[in-house]
Amino acid sequence: MTIVVERREVLVDGRTPLVLVSGWTGAMDHVVTSLLAPGTVAVRHDLGRVHEGVVRRTLYAAGDAPRETILELAHGCVSCTLREDLLPLLRKLARRSPVTRIVLALDPALEPEALCWAIENVVVAGTVGQIDGPAARDVGIDAVVTCLDASTWLADATGDDALADRGIVASGDDDRTVAQLVVGQVDYADALVVTADQGVDAWERARLAAVLARLAPGAPIAWVCPGDTLDAEALVAAVPFDARRGEVSDAHSPLLRGQPPLTVDCGVTLVEFTATRPFHPERLHEAIDVLLDGVVTARGRAWVATQPDEALWIESAGGGLRVAGAGKWLAAMTPEEQNDVDTARRAMAALRWDETFGDRDTSLVVLIHAADPSEIDRTLQWALVSDDEMHMRDEWAHWTDPFGQWHEDPCETTESPYSEQSREATE
Repeated sequence: MTIVVERREVLVDGRTPLVLVSGWTGAMDHVVTSLLAPGTVAVRHDLGRVHEGVVRRTLYAAGDAPRETILELAHGCVSCTLREDLLPLLRKLARRSPVTRIVLALDPALEPEALCWAIENVVVAGTVGQIDGPAARDVGIDAVVTCLDASTWLADATGDDALADRGIVASGDDDRTVAQLVVGQVDYADALVVTADQGVDAWERARLAAVLARLAPGAPIAWVCPGDTLDAEALVAAVPFDARRGEVSDAHSPLLRGQPPLTVDCGVTLVEFTATRPFHPERLHEAIDVLLDGVVTARGRAWVATQPDEALWIESAGGGLRVAGAGKWLAAMTPEEQNDVDTARRAMAALRWDETFGDRDTSLVVLIHAADPSEIDRTLQWALVSDDEMHMRDEWAHWTDPFGQWHEDPCETTESPYSEQSREATE
């Protein structure tokens, strides 16, 4: 009872609670149906034909027949769907007196973090009777629930198939991998629903549980068999009061959220790599493949010798890797720029401040399931600038830098359609 009271206090500001239900596979329909209490309205957008400019939207309410609308968008893409229909719709539904909660069933190709960013930051303009502003003026994210299938999720999360290989394309230039999608969906979850049939043995279940406990620490998990009754209301009520609930972290936020287990379980463990000297760019480029074999995901900040002002963000999922800008180091900022930085980041930087290099450092967290932790550490240590090279600082700027224009692996892969939003949130 205490958890329920604390959870509901999140929305004492009068906004309508919003529950996001995401998933590549699993019991999404079951979760939505379970949450359809009186006063709750559910929304689903089918993006299967978004590249043609067509989106099918369905509204559900307890006791009513589903209402389907076919939308034709001038520029068929995920961003158009959010800007032109979903975000305005959330604001309108929140203002309806019978609506006490909204459940948003995401298309399998959508990542909840990108949508939460849009709810908080994308301005909805021109709605009659409403002040221009983001949907967050009217809705508050109560929980993100992610659904997955125990028999397929880990293989998807550690593979290198593109979404297009599975017939899923959210926009014309959507080159994301399945691993990037499914890992992101679980990583951002406040609660999980795992469908496990009799074909999943005890070892597979235990290994998956170990991965989930480290990828989404603190998230309550409902394990269900096909045909089981699911109490989604109880699951949402069990979300801890300090859960993320749609908060979008940036590249300088703590990498270990919650309290994930730091021990080894079924070969699954978290590897933390830190360094107070920079990477040699060419050696890092050679060594970085160690993050793609036997690894579920890796992420963190990196200091590269050839880029003294800019932190790099390294993120992998399965066989895909992306390196992007993470904004300036505090030591490279003017005093005025530093004043605009989050107080928590400045406080943490002060604890490790170096007289020569300031807050520049490397911090990576790697979630492995079939790799040797010592090999990962040894390979990344090898990629760092050596003792002799530390005395060659005047030469660093002249070294070849494969990361000069950022990097993705496979190298021909283009950015996710959500990268624009994600990068704005991290810079």
